[in-house]
Amino acid sequence: MSESIRAVDRALDILLCFSNQTPELTMTQISEQVGMNKSTVHRLLGTLERRRFVQRDQATGQYRLGIRLLQMAYLTLEHNDIRRYAAPFLHRLCEQHRETITLSTLDDTDVIFLDVIESPQRVKLAASTGQRMPAFSTAAGKAILAYLPTITVSRILDRGMPQFTQYTLRSKGDVLKDLEHVREQGFSISMQEYEDGINAVAASILNTENRPMAAVTVAGPAYRLTKEKMLEIGPSVQETSRLIAQEMALVSEPDSSTGD
Repeated sequence: MSESIRAVDRALDILLCFSNQTPELTMTQISEQVGMNKSTVHRLLGTLERRRFVQRDQATGQYRLGIRLLQMAYLTLEHNDIRRYAAPFLHRLCEQHRETITLSTLDDTDVIFLDVIESPQRVKLAASTGQRMPAFSTAAGKAILAYLPTITVSRILDRGMPQFTQYTLRSKGDVLKDLEHVREQGFSISMQEYEDGINAVAASILNTENRPMAAVTVAGPAYRLTKEKMLEIGPSVQETSRLIAQEMALVSEPDSSTGD
């Protein structure tokens, strides 16, 4: 590996240190996480800061991700096809159920929100585009995992299954059994598995090969979004996902009217 490629690799390792759990880090913490000496980390952070990929808090000396990454994230989302084609269906679902609607995709062991349509009600789920949550304990994640090969799911679960609430599924067997039920039912349910007081129901958007592209979720307060309510609205979430998949398939088909 050339020195220039190694520098890029190390710079990316530094950026990947930041997460929801560690949004701000000192140079020492970064050095320990990436296993590099402080002088190398200091030099790379200086370059990243000049390019606005990270920014340093002058008062605390801690680093956080910079505005340039936010600009790039918006650019990515703006040109994300599934987000664009799903938007009208998500708004319609929000009008129908008056709860927060999210569009999520799988990224490593987590799901990440591609789009969020806020509930019009005063008490609602706090969610934002770009937010990450563990796949195994969320409705969106389980909706996607249910249609992945078992070996892939096992590898994801082997990476860790922390307990977030008293309702979090703690064994691989329990999760795999739940995913089997998701496939049979057509949609997934999470009852306070990731966050106390929050319930959600989701369905996977499947491509023509029955592989998951993303998931649509209806989420809200547990007292309002009860199990009975989620079982009632689950089929509409599934139908919304099916319509989005259908729309994606239609736009990807070649135009037969332009033949020779």
